[in-house]
Amino acid sequence: MPELVFFSGTMDCGKSTLALQIEHNRSTRGLQGMIFTRDDRAGEGKLSSRLGLVTDAVEAAEGFDFYAYLVARLSKGGRCDYVIADEAQFLAPEQVDQLARVVDDLEVDVFAFGITTDFRSKLFPGSQRLVELADRVEVLQVEALCWCGARATHNARTVGGVMVVEGAQVVVGDVNQSPDEIGYEVLCRRHHRRRMTAATARAAALSPDVLPVEVADVSDRSSVRS
Repeated sequence: MPELVFFSGTMDCGKSTLALQIEHNRSTRGLQGMIFTRDDRAGEGKLSSRLGLVTDAVEAAEGFDFYAYLVARLSKGGRCDYVIADEAQFLAPEQVDQLARVVDDLEVDVFAFGITTDFRSKLFPGSQRLVELADRVEVLQVEALCWCGARATHNARTVGGVMVVEGAQVVVGDVNQSPDEIGYEVLCRRHHRRRMTAATARAAALSPDVLPVEVADVSDRSSVRS
């Protein structure tokens, strides 16, 4: 039976890489799929992995109708054996409903990939709807790591290396942005709660407040006593 499967995880855990692997495995077996994405780091109409792999995709912008698009394609004699939807956290709930309808009415497998929560640890509307509707939710087993070495479970937005908790839910960025730009960093829950990024941790370690207190020379104290 066709399924709607939601692959979720933090940033930097290999979601887009897995999407490209699924596309490769199925296409080499003679199957034809459709790839959709939204606000990919590589630009409009692209699905990219941090490993450097990039492929063309259909940009599922605001108001895009997955079901209508695929019905039109099939009505013109096109073929679609599976659907891959990357950056699915950015989709509107009604677009996720359309993907579910693609599975139920068109009998096509849909593989959606996305982050579950935003930089404030709040569910993305698209991800929430996927959790509600998906036949399966698969948490990716490739663990992203916090700067402290613990398993990263939260996504943090940074400006100049400092974690911020205010602003629009969707701001496109990457974990490899320069320190002066809006970027993202994956953190463990402890350091997300403390708003301690790798940059602020380094700054704290170098602060004079934590350096050893200077000890006076013993010979000087001896000469004073004499």
